[in-house]
Order: sequence, then structure tokens, then C-alpha cells
Amino acid sequence: QVYLEESGGGSVQSGGSLRLSCLYSPLGYTTPCVAWFRQLLGQEREMVASFSSADGKTYYGDFAKGRFTISRDTAKNIVYLQMTSLKPEDSAIYYCAAEYSAWYSQQRCASGESDFPTWGQGTQVTVSS
Repeated sequence: QVYLEESGGGSVQSGGSLRLSCLYSPLGYTTPCVAWFRQLLGQEREMVASFSSADGKTYYGDFAKGRFTISRDTAKNIVYLQMTSLKPEDSAIYYCAAEYSAWYSQQRCASGESDFPTWGQGTQVTVSS
């Protein structure tokens, strides 16, 4: 059974930084897509960034480009989301999601859509002005 576990959320002042971690379970020799989404109050989930293990490609939402960086520690099975220059509008619950299927993993990473089959519980990020 696969699982995802997020950590690293918290409160920070505007302009500050946070690093989120997503611990994902290994599954055989699969090369999953692991992504970060966020959900602002009253809004749908939007992709922040994704990491394609199959080809090493990364993708970012427009709002994240230049401020956020996604990376992976292969040995620890952790995908990080380094967030800098945080703004109050970045306040949201941040979720980790994964697609383990070889058929879909690269496609999911590139699509930016939220139809991932596996999700973590989320971690709250609050940015104060």
C-alpha cells in the first residue's frame, strides 16, 4: 500500500521561506510523478510543482516560477518543495500527490491536473503580512 506524508508547513512572515517535504513510499521499480498542490480557502486545488522521476523533468505553476523549487532525494524517497519570497496569498493547505503508474506518471506531471490517485493529508502554510 502506497502512502504519502507531508511535513514542514507552518507560519511565516511575508518574504520568508519554508521547505515542505513529501515522504513517499517506494513501489517496486516504479518511477512515480510526485507533485505538490495547494488549496486556498474556497478554491479548487491547483498544481504548485511536479517532479517526474521517469525523466527528471519538473513543472511549475505560473505563480511558483522563480520562487519555488521542487527537488527529490532519491535515497530518502522525499520530494521537497522549497518556497521563498512567500506572500500572504500563498497561504493554503499544501498537498502532496503521486502517480505510480508507468502509463500515466509523465503525463500527470506535465498536465498540471489534479486527478492524481494518491494524496497525502496536507500541511498548512500560513503567510502573514
